[in-house]
Amino acid sequence: MAHIFFAASIQRHVATPEREIDARTLGEALEAVFAAQPRLRGYILDDQGALRRHLAVFIDGRAVRDRQHLSDAIGEASRVYVVQALSGG
Repeated sequence: MAHIFFAASIQRHVATPEREIDARTLGEALEAVFAAQPRLRGYILDDQGALRRHLAVFIDGRAVRDRQHLSDAIGEASRVYVVQALSGG
């Protein structure tokens, strides 16, 4: 099973312990987490169901490409990290 982690900065708002997840895509993985933690959806997805701009998601160390439909593939041994994106100027 894949493993999903949420950064401490996200957990400050909604406690979301790391967990194993049975999913084939990022969208399936997030929906499984949202089923257990419905409040988390608003922190992760916008009103169109896309990843919010202030978040970065990595699957096996690679940034997610499909931020709109969340179709990036997840393998059985994948590691998914959801973190706040850094910005500055």
